[in-house]
Amino acid sequence: MRYLTAGESHGKQLTTIIEGIPAQMPLQKDQINESLLRRQKGYGRGKRMQIEKDLVEITSGVRHGYTLGSPISLVINNDDYKHWTDIMGEDPLDKDVTLRRVVTRPRPGHADLNGALKYGHRDIRNVLERSSARETAARVAAGAVAKTMLKQLGISVCGYVKEIGGIQAEDMPNVSMEERQRISEASPVRTIDKNVEQQMMERIDLAKKNGDTLGGVTEVYVEGMPAGVGSYVHYDRKLDSRIAGAVVSINAYKGVEFGIGFEAARRNGSEVHDEINWNQEKGYYRNSNNLGGFEGGMTTGMPIVVKGVMKPIPTLMKPLQSIDMETKQPFQASVERSDACAVPAAAVVMEHVVAFELAKAMLEQFPRDNFYKLKEAVENYREEIRRF
Repeated sequence: MRYLTAGESHGKQLTTIIEGIPAQMPLQKDQINESLLRRQKGYGRGKRMQIEKDLVEITSGVRHGYTLGSPISLVINNDDYKHWTDIMGEDPLDKDVTLRRVVTRPRPGHADLNGALKYGHRDIRNVLERSSARETAARVAAGAVAKTMLKQLGISVCGYVKEIGGIQAEDMPNVSMEERQRISEASPVRTIDKNVEQQMMERIDLAKKNGDTLGGVTEVYVEGMPAGVGSYVHYDRKLDSRIAGAVVSINAYKGVEFGIGFEAARRNGSEVHDEINWNQEKGYYRNSNNLGGFEGGMTTGMPIVVKGVMKPIPTLMKPLQSIDMETKQPFQASVERSDACAVPAAAVVMEHVVAFELAKAMLEQFPRDNFYKLKEAVENYREEIRRF
């Protein structure tokens, strides 16, 4: 299973094409729209979220509410495109008009300068339109299809915020999946720790007042993945490494942890590794989950716990210094968007990219042409490993 996205931030639309979803899987666009709406929420977002009301159109691969087994194409129209037709349209413009709109001032922290150097663009808009985090809407759409499949296989995925600007939520390992989903959805900052919710919002307000931005830590929690998904045989089949790569591929993400993560470096081995137990009802299980549901690149059957580190948004209301590519003179970087903090929205994006990697791994391990055969195979495998 794989997907491609296409589209620019202020272009006509975002497009996602997904290949490899089994035939006869129930799928409706409302399931995708729900995820897109969640991505747009969150304390600290800018005015763009008031302009775009992301809704998906399924243009292929689904008939009468069921997948066909052929590629699924999803389209999200950009409502704001009508104001950008001259700037982003595909037809040639008068040369003088074009030159007046050329962007030559790269912003620190963005893909602007590196992309211009790599592709030879003298107009940075050719870079920033595609490198924009707007593209994550298309990735959430793909992940929503994956989450729909996982849910029907008994696998639940939830993303929420662990930290914003140094304000940390407490670990709550005993909170159920249902409670994590309910509490985080009701929180403006998408945290499950109500004790720090107000502090996080005040920290965002302070940064916004100072013309600054904040980053943070997001966590994805997964229940229902059977043990043994992934592989130790080759480096590129280790599921935790693929999840790590997917998380870091999200705009502004700079690090990943599983379970206790870097804390493991400060503990003895006897305090880190998860002891194994067995009973007739559960089969094999662990007394702890310090490794976040993974050993040897494979799932252990325990909940998957993965954290991602998001840097502050690099576009500031008090801009940083850069150099004009044409004049080579210093300047204060221009402002392209006004989010003070996008960590709550990023938690939703991370949730969906993790879901896609999990769904992909399930389809690699089990029959994948027909959804009902897939579901039956997964159920049989669960029973097999319980009794092993």
